[in-house]
Amino acid sequence: MKISKKWLLILFSVLIFALLISNKQLMSGIFGEVQARDFHLNPGNIGVPHQRTMVWKTQSPFADSICSEWAGKNISEKGFSGKGNLPRILLAKLKVKRDIPEVNKTILKLSVWGISGSSWALNKKGDYDFTITILTTILWLYGDQPELLYPESKDYLLHVLLTEEGNKFRYTAPRTLGLVKETENHVLMTEGSRYLKNLWLMNHGNRDQRYDNVRNGMEDKLLAFMEEMKTNGLYEFNSLPYIGYTITALLNLEAFASERIRNEARNVLDYMNFCYALGSYQLKHYPPMRRRYEKAGIQEITTDYQSIFIKSWLSYSSVTDYNTRISGGEVHALMGVCMPYRPADKIIELIFNKGNGYFVKLGHGPVSAPEIYSAGSHYLLSAGGVNRGKRSLIVPRPITLFLNDKAENLSETFHLAGPGTDYMKWNNTGVVPEFACAAGPVIIPKSVVPDSNNGTWAVYAINDSLQVAVHSEVDLGLIALFRGGDADAIISQLMKENPDAKALKSSFRFPSGRKITYDVQAPKDKWVIISDDGKELDRNFDEWPLINGEIKN
Repeated sequence: MKISKKWLLILFSVLIFALLISNKQLMSGIFGEVQARDFHLNPGNIGVPHQRTMVWKTQSPFADSICSEWAGKNISEKGFSGKGNLPRILLAKLKVKRDIPEVNKTILKLSVWGISGSSWALNKKGDYDFTITILTTILWLYGDQPELLYPESKDYLLHVLLTEEGNKFRYTAPRTLGLVKETENHVLMTEGSRYLKNLWLMNHGNRDQRYDNVRNGMEDKLLAFMEEMKTNGLYEFNSLPYIGYTITALLNLEAFASERIRNEARNVLDYMNFCYALGSYQLKHYPPMRRRYEKAGIQEITTDYQSIFIKSWLSYSSVTDYNTRISGGEVHALMGVCMPYRPADKIIELIFNKGNGYFVKLGHGPVSAPEIYSAGSHYLLSAGGVNRGKRSLIVPRPITLFLNDKAENLSETFHLAGPGTDYMKWNNTGVVPEFACAAGPVIIPKSVVPDSNNGTWAVYAINDSLQVAVHSEVDLGLIALFRGGDADAIISQLMKENPDAKALKSSFRFPSGRKITYDVQAPKDKWVIISDDGKELDRNFDEWPLINGEIKN
């Protein structure tokens, strides 16, 4: 029986779709990212700071140590494929001017090992964009320094190894019949490298229209893509491991592109780093994130990949008292110290100094999770978010209290989460100013003991005159923060305002009279908090603005 071309196409399409369904990462692009990108967020009432007046150093011992460590690694061509580190080793050796003949000899021996874009069952040789992104950095940093990158090595790198050129801007993952939008990190690495190869060729005398990024549309397409990231937020927000590669691609554009592209890349980086500053304290950062469920068990709170970049940039600042550990993030530390981007003044200030405090909510669009942060002098309450179904790929975290201390692990913090221990069932959005609640107990650091405890409430006196009041049951945890006062007196006041322990399941009243109502068993599409001080709150966080709240001066 002869099968028509039409039926062959239908059968092939069904096969492709079946394979896509079996890949939860790609299916999130169909059922998650498409929805998010069709929804435009209100910008909110807090603008991203861009002002830069800080004087940055041109050298740092931290940067020197990172470059020296990478430059000291042995060259192995096996490290060229996949996400291998050979390109970074070559970059570092060029940076410190070590083993230059060997670097050039190695480049001439390399061959293209794959294609750009997400790898999956029908594109097993994907991910070549991880390689060309760093090769693009090498080209632009050293392509005009023939004593380091020899002319024949440069030409081979440019014309053979850098495979993306022209104007074929790819929005969808390879071999998915256009069904799946490509992820942010892959788009930026692939199309950013394509754009920069075009620009290099134009800058060096090639007038072929294919390489004119303005006439071929590449400039406008990249600008539009980054504008969407800046105004709609990132789909892969706080992603492990992908946030590091997104930042890497943006650093290339911010360093080497046209002025329009450079400015937009800088604005996106500023947005990402402002969100980081709002959601971190002294480089402790443990927000909800999207994409890799296998990363849910990570307990470190100071070494996520964005923190690594921040530490790299800080090494050129006048700030000296901060945690410099980068365990597991060395690949991103190298790019951080090699590239010229530096954060805006306010971003650096907020990471370490919360001033008079703030309460902010960061929206991420439909079928997503918000970020919610309450900060005051010497503390930050970080909400953990909520999973929105398996295909949402959102990893909620515990609600975490960061203090003015040296904590590096979740176990060293006050934190709470629930119900139970299955994070897929959590709704850890229960944060308002000076207060947090969840459907599970409060976990107390082993190093602290209560200054007062009556069985219902325990109060912990913290440095900087901060008092942490805790109510903890199997299915209910509450944290209330106080500035100054006596621990016994605080418990007495709390008992007076909240005499019925059963009522704490749904409401809490501060000694000032401020009352908060909540539902710690709230559905996954609702903010746990119902009202604050008599004001009914907008609980539909799918429609929350990009950045909204109040930052006190």
